[in-house]
Order: sequence, then structure tokens, then C-alpha cells
Amino acid sequence: MANTVLIAGASGVVGAACVDRFLDDGWNVIAVSRRQPEIFSDKPFRHLPLDLQDEAATRAGVQDLPEVTHVVYTAVFEKPGLIAGWTEQDQMDTNLAMLRNLIEPLTEGANLQHVTLLQGTKAYGIHLHPMRTPARERFPRDDHANFYWLQEDYIKDKSATADFQFTIMRPQLIVGPNTGVVMNLPPVIGAYAAICKEEGRPFGFPGGVPYVWEAVDTRLVANAIRWAAEAPAAHGQHFNLTNGEVFEWRDLWPAMAETLGVEVGPDNPVSLGEYLPTKADVWDKIVAKHGLRQLSIEELLGESHFYADFCMAYGATEPPPPAFVSTVKIKQAGFTEVRDTEETFVHWLKVLQDRRVLPPAR
Repeated sequence: MANTVLIAGASGVVGAACVDRFLDDGWNVIAVSRRQPEIFSDKPFRHLPLDLQDEAATRAGVQDLPEVTHVVYTAVFEKPGLIAGWTEQDQMDTNLAMLRNLIEPLTEGANLQHVTLLQGTKAYGIHLHPMRTPARERFPRDDHANFYWLQEDYIKDKSATADFQFTIMRPQLIVGPNTGVVMNLPPVIGAYAAICKEEGRPFGFPGGVPYVWEAVDTRLVANAIRWAAEAPAAHGQHFNLTNGEVFEWRDLWPAMAETLGVEVGPDNPVSLGEYLPTKADVWDKIVAKHGLRQLSIEELLGESHFYADFCMAYGATEPPPPAFVSTVKIKQAGFTEVRDTEETFVHWLKVLQDRRVLPPAR
């Protein structure tokens, strides 16, 4: 019989990609998310519209799922404004509670074999201080409060008592097509470009000083998670994930501008976190003009416009500390996929155009 994977946070950037990836391999998929995941596959899957913060509802929803063999946990709780909440205790406690609310009833009734968790470069303290270059998974745990550590300690202890394996992935700047989520840049960039075009202004880079960074395509993340689900070399391990190359925003800007049908202009530093919500009426006009999906600017962006300011170093007059992570470990373990970062952004912008979320180029 096929394995059954439960994907928590299935409407998010990684969760939706994982639904597609596991369906493609013939797995039974149970998608847990408040919203129905938007995927590419036409294969059937089961959707459980659960709020993982609701302990009683989560228990009732998953306690009778003995068929579940694997869990991919991509759910996350973030606070309005995003960045400030990263250091707040209630944000950390909520994320631990959500994981516990799901895993506790599953381990009582299911035959769990493997759980995958997500972390990121905040594990190396990049949001608090410079980190070593490149960051490697073997480094000692960075000494700061983080829900990553709460979840990791819980899943390590639970895996020992409930006899399942786990893998922890640390992707860097995940790029996909999802709207209304907390950290995904293509909808933000696309909305900014459309507003520039509608108002007859050039598409200038809105961030700060130039610097070099890394990103990862959500398809690569999903493929790595699928690999880890059955790879003994992944058991009990942390793995950094990137596309395998570096990029600079201004070097990506022309390809994205061409895809979106706008003219590249000179740098135009602006906080997208503050600016885009003030253009709600312009966005509504764009939606009507092009017959796009009826998404408000808030429904399109989620909290990702605040993430854009962070990623593009808005307001910075000095380059941010380097945030490079080594992906040698996962390649040596057997997962060797790489991606072209320019193609990654262009691909997902085109998907958003095809889905009538963003206007066509012409």
C-alpha cells in the first residue's frame, strides 16, 4: 500500500509544493490548512481545514488517522508586521503549541515513520548578529531564543519515545507562487510592478545598498523533503537548502521587469511594507482592468511585503552581514538538485500571471 503523508501548512509556499510532489509519486496526501491548497496536480487528496492553534479541533481532526506514516510540518505562526515578532515569546510558544497539538494525537493513533520540520537561517542568528560564512549544520546551536529550538527539542524527545525518524530542513529565502502568506516575494514584486506601470512610473529597485544573497525554489525544497522522507541518510539530520548559487537583486531586476512588462528605472528606495497598503485602490483598479482574481491588496500580500523590506535591505546604507549557507552536507548525503535563481523568479511570476493573480506583460 502507498504511504500516507500529512502535510501541515499545506496552503503555504512549501506545503503546497509538497502536496504536488508527493501526489506525483503516488502517495496518499492529507493536506492540513485553513485554506484549500492551490496546486498543479489533478490527483485527489484529502483536505482538513484545521487551525492548529485550536488544540481540541486539531485532536478531533487527526486522532483517527492510523494510515498516516509521514508528516511534513510547514505551518508557522507569525505576528502582524512579521519581523518584530521573531523575538517575542508568545510567537515562539504558539509555534511550539501548534506542532504539539498535531503530533500528540498522531503518535497516539498513527504509525508514524518520519517527520520533517522547517527552520531557516534564523537558526544561525542572522536576524540578530553576523553569522559565520558559510553557515554549516555542524555548528553549535546559536544561543538565542527561537521557536526552532523549542520545536526541535520537542520532536527529538517525541521521536525517541514514539519511535519515528525526523529531518530538519533549513531553506534560504523560499520562492514560490503563493498569495496571502507571510514570506513569499513574487506576489509583492508583481504587485509593485503593476502599480508602477498603472501610474506610469519606472520599475525601480525599492531596497537598500547592493549585497549578495541566496534563495531556493520551492520545487527544490519539496523535492528535498520527498527525498528525506525515505532516505536513511537524512534521519536525524539538519540540511541547509539553496538553489546552489548566489544573486544580487539588481541583477535579477531586468528579467523580472521583462516578464512583468515594465521598464526598469533607477533605484527608488521605498518601504514596500508601508507603501503597498496605501495603493489598495490602485490595485483594485488593476484587478478590474485586467479581469484578475478578486484579491484585495491585503489578501495578495499577507505579511510578505514586510519580508520584502527585510530581504531587500530597505533603509540599509551598509551591506547586511553575509548570509551564506553551505549545502555541501545534503549533496554528500545524496540530494544534489540545483536551480537557476533568475529562472526561479521568472517562472513563479509567470505562474501568477497564468493564474490571473498578476496582470499579463502586455
